[in-house]
Amino acid sequence: MPNTISGFSKLSKSEKIEWLLDTYFKDKASARTLVKQYWNTDKKLQKLHDEFIENTVTNFYLPLGVAPNFYVNQKLYTIPMAIEESSVVAAASKAAKFWLDRGGFKAEVIATEKIGQVHFTYSGDSKTLQSFFKTIKSKLISETKDITKNMERRGGGILDIELRDISSELDNYYQLHATFETLDAMGANFINSCLEQFAKTFKNEAKNHLKGEVDIVMSILSNYVPNCLVRAEVSCPIDDLKSKDISNPQLFATKFKQAINIAEIEPYRAVTHNKGIMNGIDAVVLATGNDFRAVEAGIHAYASRHGKYSSLTHCTIEDDIFKFWIEIPLALGTVGGLTTLHPLVKFSLEMLEKPSAKDLMQIVAVAGLAQNFAAVKSLTTTGIQEGHMKMHLMNILNQFEATTEEKKKLTEHFKTNTVTHSAVVEAIKNLRLTD
Repeated sequence: MPNTISGFSKLSKSEKIEWLLDTYFKDKASARTLVKQYWNTDKKLQKLHDEFIENTVTNFYLPLGVAPNFYVNQKLYTIPMAIEESSVVAAASKAAKFWLDRGGFKAEVIATEKIGQVHFTYSGDSKTLQSFFKTIKSKLISETKDITKNMERRGGGILDIELRDISSELDNYYQLHATFETLDAMGANFINSCLEQFAKTFKNEAKNHLKGEVDIVMSILSNYVPNCLVRAEVSCPIDDLKSKDISNPQLFATKFKQAINIAEIEPYRAVTHNKGIMNGIDAVVLATGNDFRAVEAGIHAYASRHGKYSSLTHCTIEDDIFKFWIEIPLALGTVGGLTTLHPLVKFSLEMLEKPSAKDLMQIVAVAGLAQNFAAVKSLTTTGIQEGHMKMHLMNILNQFEATTEEKKKLTEHFKTNTVTHSAVVEAIKNLRLTD
């Protein structure tokens, strides 16, 4: 087959780049310049980045922005956000400022339980297997002591193991379903190491005590953590919602609640609604060196836990009090992984005053809630495009390689004109014709 290559991973970085250029690029010189342009000039730092993943050829940068004025549990934060989408940081900052004078955000960690599973098949009698599990359970835990001793010293470890019979859904299928407390570590490596030891011990003991064959399929943590929960909320008297762009707070509160109610029952709206929440959550998760793909998967599964995809945020109006909240599962860490390796992750965590995992859960939940408040507020008042497109203006100008002077003139022009892609293109064209 064309373009296949053997031993690519064994090539040097330069050799990998040259193969890519020879195989895919017509203008090799420009492509080579671009790749090298994004290398860090500090060789030690570049080597660190090269070793994060395999087959690295260059760096792919995202802007790291900050959203100030987040008042959370009576403490002020400036929140780091790594994201490429325009208006996200601005919206979060605007929501933070709005609630700063209205009591700020309240957040609490409800639970911190994480989950791992050993998936296996067993062809024998289910009751015999259950009885065997009861006799072997303590040994499963004791034979992980070398893995768990440091975690236990800090107050974490294995919480429980149970045998789950799921053979009614898949022939001969069972699980060892284990729960863990991993404290300030996200805990993936710890959990997976424990699970692999469970599997080894379980299979060895089964050979001597069970007639049917135990076949281990896989041992792996779950990114669905419905008992690793955090809640964040804002609330105030409805009249206190009045602001520069909310002249009728009662009408605003009613429409806002209606928008949330729609997202609770309409999956097509809920997906976009929750995507906006994840704009805030992912940006902070990424800036603090955590796994945003795991967070995304777990949160979206949680949004579907009642059998239908639904809003992650909720709103009530009771006794003239407006309340808006989010409750989400978050498995995060502030030690281990990239938190001690990536310089900008360390920078972000220091900016947050070196939070514990629980602190970070609260901060991330607040960022998601703030993002959603800003989006729904815009949708139910001015419309989403007015603010979003004004923030997107600079991206369009950069696409057309606008000069500094052109940017200045066009930014001024669109202070009083509606920003759309076609309107910006037309304005650039007219400006260049007159200059």
